[in-house]
Amino acid sequence: QVQLVESGGGLVQAGGSLRLSCVASGLTFRYYEMGWFRQAPGKEREFAAAISRSGAGTRYADSVKGRFTISRDNAKNTVYLQMNSLKPEDTAVYYCARESPGVMTTDPKNYDAWGQGTQVTVSS
Repeated sequence: QVQLVESGGGLVQAGGSLRLSCVASGLTFRYYEMGWFRQAPGKEREFAAAISRSGAGTRYADSVKGRFTISRDNAKNTVYLQMNSLKPEDTAVYYCARESPGVMTTDPKNYDAWGQGTQVTVSS
């Protein structure tokens, strides 16, 4: 079965950086677009970034554009989220997800496999 396992979260001061990783198994990774979402307490899950199967195409939420970079290594079945210039409002649980064949959409309903999430906390 499909498994997505995130890591790399933690506590960081505002202005700092973190790099999240998501290792996938149970699927032919290079066949799928992948995305990162986040969910803060009391809020709905929201789109952060997505990447095409080859890695040539990316898409970002306006709130993270210019600060976050999504990338992937198909040889390692891994997708990354490099987060720079972190702000307290970036505090959330971050999830990676597999898009059912698609075009890097922002709607979580179009993603059919999810990891367990990794907590990112940014202190002011």
